[in-house]
Amino acid sequence: MTPVVSIIMGSTSDLPVMEKAAKLLDEMEIPFEIQALSAHRTPTEVEAFAKGAKGRGVKVIIAAAGMAAHLCGVIASMTTLPVIGVPINSSLDGMDALLAIVQMPPGIPVATVGINGALNAAILAVQILSVGDESHQIKLANYKEDLKKKIVKANEELALIHYKYKTN
Repeated sequence: MTPVVSIIMGSTSDLPVMEKAAKLLDEMEIPFEIQALSAHRTPTEVEAFAKGAKGRGVKVIIAAAGMAAHLCGVIASMTTLPVIGVPINSSLDGMDALLAIVQMPPGIPVATVGINGALNAAILAVQILSVGDESHQIKLANYKEDLKKKIVKANEELALIHYKYKTN
């Protein structure tokens, strides 16, 4: 299998957050790769990855980083592929990472999800891929329908809970 999504994280300590993205891509049957690269500790490897991703068949990159969070922008500066940034809450409640990722200079966009928002990053990656693939669109529609069913079920269960002054 050739990966079409690449999940890159600044450190393996980000894996507990990023595995949510991996699980969704796996559920959607989308081939992906996952690896740790650091903009500061392995810049040569980051450059080789970013410049070679498209040629290897990757279509979307999900990049996660905490603190200074330069990884996402560095990758975006070296590829024409869409990059989705996931700020990791590793210090300052993740605000440092969020601001580092979202405040990119003109010409180097990084789509950014919320702090620790790996699941939304994976959903966005599938949405990007679905533009040219009806099977992905169907999987997304089913996924969102399942989300709706979970809320409907939750409300049915809440209706069974009784309190003296509950009115519904």
